[in-house]
Amino acid sequence: MSKNPIIQELEQVSLKSDIPDFSIGDTVKVHTRIVEGAKERIQIFTGTVIARKGTGVSETFSIHRVAYSEGMERVFLLNSPMIAKIELMRRGKVRRAKLYYLRGTQGKAAKVKAKM
Repeated sequence: MSKNPIIQELEQVSLKSDIPDFSIGDTVKVHTRIVEGAKERIQIFTGTVIARKGTGVSETFSIHRVAYSEGMERVFLLNSPMIAKIELMRRGKVRRAKLYYLRGTQGKAAKVKAKM
């Protein structure tokens, strides 16, 4: 079922154009704007992309990282104005569409091989 042409046109305005081409298994740095009172700062979250869902304005991606032997995961809205920049650090070689098996791992088991 397709969307109404008017809705599609409105969504095109909200889409970002500076998003790098990244996929599942890639390691990315996400620069997020954090607003604290009247101040605004940028916080960087680095991790492995374990999932991408949705299309258009509502597309999301999940990033997983292990820090201090504790796994953490965060879901970002791809076209959010709170995301300042997405940097691609390295490409990953994977054979799955979703890497949920990384959730319970740590150390070498939490690594994804790099693409040559």
